[in-house]
Amino acid sequence: MHAKQLYHIFPKASQYDPEWVRKHSMGENVLFNLESLTKSLDLKPGMRVLDLGCGKAISSIFLAEEFDVKVWAVDEAVSASDNYQRIKDEGLEDHVFPIEADARALPFAEEYFDVVIVVDSYTYFGTDEKYLPYIARFIKPGGYIAIVDVCFTHEIDSLDQVPEFLRKDYQNYWYFVHTIDWWKKLWEKTGLVKIDAAQLLEEAELVREHYIKDFKEADEEDPFARAIERDKEHFISFFKLIGRRTKKTVYLQDYKIELKN
Repeated sequence: MHAKQLYHIFPKASQYDPEWVRKHSMGENVLFNLESLTKSLDLKPGMRVLDLGCGKAISSIFLAEEFDVKVWAVDEAVSASDNYQRIKDEGLEDHVFPIEADARALPFAEEYFDVVIVVDSYTYFGTDEKYLPYIARFIKPGGYIAIVDVCFTHEIDSLDQVPEFLRKDYQNYWYFVHTIDWWKKLWEKTGLVKIDAAQLLEEAELVREHYIKDFKEADEEDPFARAIERDKEHFISFFKLIGRRTKKTVYLQDYKIELKN
């Protein structure tokens, strides 16, 4: 795609060095997905944002740079020291705060964040029915949880429904991927959030194209990119899901849930 066309679709993300983004994205272009998500959010300067599963923290850098928010960049697998160096390189050490922590054991006060953002990682822990009640406790009433991730366009309920191109890798890499409707029902039945957006990314085709292109150029093994390249029916796509926290209070201890109005 021509640079001017890319700028029209992703005016913020396209301004960042493509090599820098590719080097620090742990999968598809994280900034493309994040910009698509933020088009549906009203981020204001000074907001406290939790960037959960931030990887190498370029999503956190993007949020601080583009929206002047304060970002807590949390990841369990990437060194907080390495992320801090990347943050300092961009001059954002007063806006982005890196932390190494498990998504299921977060060191924050209840109702601390205006927004929780999760880019390309919620599927790894969020399929647990008890997880939304857990993470919701850190969001202010009226605040938001917003995720962008991979999805299927049709739900797989049994192994005989797995498409041929996915069968080799399904039980290792894809069994926890679901449809938008599956995710929407999972959130709605808790009563903890009101769904503001639940849809495929308008830019999903572009995200796919660039992911495949980067995969081929890198010449590295990536089962997700390989599957997307083989997916001729667009069974795999990308979605955004945004929920606004209700005023219910969440009490959670060892994932045992009690709700009080």
